[in-house]
Amino acid sequence: MMDGFEFGEKFKLKVSGSSHGPSVELELYGCPAGVEVSVQDIQAELDKRKPGQSILTTSRKEDDLVEVSSGIADGLTTGGAISMLIRNKNTISAHYESIKFKPRPSHADYPARVKYGMDFDLRGGAFFSARMTAAFVMAGAVAKKFLAQKGVKTMAFTKSIGKVNVAREVSDEEILTNVYHNPVNTAAPEAAEAMVAEVEAARRDGDSVGGVVECRVTGLPPGAGDPLFKSIESTIAQAVFAIPAAKGIEFGSGFAGSASRGSANNDEYRLKDGRVVTTSNNSGGILGGLSTGMPIVFRVAFKPTASIFKEQRTVDLSSMTETTLKLEGRHDPCIAIRAVPVVEHVAAFTTADILLRPEERGRN
Repeated sequence: MMDGFEFGEKFKLKVSGSSHGPSVELELYGCPAGVEVSVQDIQAELDKRKPGQSILTTSRKEDDLVEVSSGIADGLTTGGAISMLIRNKNTISAHYESIKFKPRPSHADYPARVKYGMDFDLRGGAFFSARMTAAFVMAGAVAKKFLAQKGVKTMAFTKSIGKVNVAREVSDEEILTNVYHNPVNTAAPEAAEAMVAEVEAARRDGDSVGGVVECRVTGLPPGAGDPLFKSIESTIAQAVFAIPAAKGIEFGSGFAGSASRGSANNDEYRLKDGRVVTTSNNSGGILGGLSTGMPIVFRVAFKPTASIFKEQRTVDLSSMTETTLKLEGRHDPCIAIRAVPVVEHVAAFTTADILLRPEERGRN
């Protein structure tokens, strides 16, 4: 296997397949035995990112029916490797023939041709495609069941699309109640209509728009994690940037906090029901790479979908001449919408990996 297809130290993913190949596959190692999880549980999570569910997402319709071949028996994990896959059934590779040697602007086509050669199969974006994130959701679905045993939850929502932003603080209950019940996966129903209009305007123009997804992890005990290169931020960020189109991440007050003074940005401590808590959470629940016991909060910026239907300039690599292209195919006008469940499940499997690391590492 090529480098870059594995993640995790204790809760370990191995991803394979491609967008227009037979399937997208996952092997998951390190999940303890006895975790209650069924095929139906995994399918329910996969359905959250399934394509073709509205005009705001790609028209490529895939059932994304999960097939589990090992690691789960009678609704319980066995402790062995969990092998899963979904099959690719609705591919139209002909859309990519005319642009085989014409790299699409802001796609991985050009550097991939340089690295892997001119005969590398880039149909559908190959393994650079967002379709690979189905494996992330499969892993996260199992992780969420493991985390539930420990009282830990992950949740995410669309924070902004284009210029439309959810400016107010939304509660965990609003996220759990409202997301996946509106076409843009936001937690603030009052912002949904304007977000839809933003996406539809870009789609009608043959263009695309970006967005921000906010994610929270609740119930993580204080002291979880490791310092320096194994910090909670480092672990989450590494996995987040495996999501195509993710171009930025911030924790807590993030970039806005850099404009504050320490007196405003510091999280002061107090006691609540015998527990140490903070009066604010500008640190995003993480200090020194370790959990403070407050919710972990981070936001991921997604660029506008690179596949647009406007004519663009490029280079024909076979003749080394400048040319233009106009894409065909089926593409999301705003990838941030379907990234919501992906970010949520990335948070789940990274948190599972953090909790399964040896306890002595964080206590010695």
